[in-house]
Amino acid sequence: MHLLVGLGNPGREYESTRHNAGFDALRVLAGASNATAFREKFNGEYATGTLAGEPVVLLRPLTFMNLSGQCVQTASAFFKVAAAQIVVLHDELDVPLGQLRAKVGGGHAGHNGLRDIQAKLGTADFARVRIGIGRAPAGFTGSVADWVLARFDAYERGEMDRVLGRVQPIVEAFIEGKVARATALANAAPSSIP
Repeated sequence: MHLLVGLGNPGREYESTRHNAGFDALRVLAGASNATAFREKFNGEYATGTLAGEPVVLLRPLTFMNLSGQCVQTASAFFKVAAAQIVVLHDELDVPLGQLRAKVGGGHAGHNGLRDIQAKLGTADFARVRIGIGRAPAGFTGSVADWVLARFDAYERGEMDRVLGRVQPIVEAFIEGKVARATALANAAPSSIP
């Protein structure tokens, strides 16, 4: 069994914001896995489904981004899922909009959701699908928090929808234990994907 975690913030005011890219990706995976309806538990919402022929639990922490680890740790303990069977999907400032990256382990690069998950699990050895939102353009006068909590404009939303369509095969590769393939799929330009 694998635990697929989409990071974001709960509530209507955060819907369609850059910081909720993980929630958006989990919604795509819920459809692909024929998931059950989401139920509240673990300070979050979870559903079950099947992806790459394996059972999966899809998890949305509802503790706000900075406390995501509490939900992930509780759910992973309940379902007896090791860190190596966890895939976290999250927004990434250092990846341009419309691009993906994937890896296992590593630092949190200042992402407070990842920081809390690492602290609560006691390890960084879980898979990540990093969904590019890019940094604010020159001339943006707000803070980093203002940027990540802002909604996508129409062009950005189209780019995000396009890139979310590439998430499923990456997650399936992780589930199948094919880390190199997951990384290659994430890093590939869309036109070069077989």
